[in-house]
Amino acid sequence: MEKKRRKRYPIEFRRMAVERLQRCENIVALAKELGIRRQLLYRWRDQLAPADIGGEPPAENSREATLRKEVSQLKRVLAEKTVELDFFRGALQKVEARRQKNGISGETASTTKSKN
Repeated sequence: MEKKRRKRYPIEFRRMAVERLQRCENIVALAKELGIRRQLLYRWRDQLAPADIGGEPPAENSREATLRKEVSQLKRVLAEKTVELDFFRGALQKVEARRQKNGISGETASTTKSKN
């Protein structure tokens, strides 16, 4: 089996690509234009320090960073609640199906039975 040869891109090209990635709305089109895979753009973005691409490093205590963390936390909580909701919805369907199968309405009688 023949090994695929990796193409090495110069650091200037990587910086330019990451700068364009940050301003780009259609990443798929950018990747096609540059002739590289989209995943490679993301890898370069993660590898290059903000100073390498001409940007300022984000302040650790900035409002934006705090809001990003909060959004991330809220998304995680929402996902957990969605999983819980799906679980309880499925359990309720099983209980209702079992009641219908047994002919039990699940309601209590409004009057007591007479002792005849």
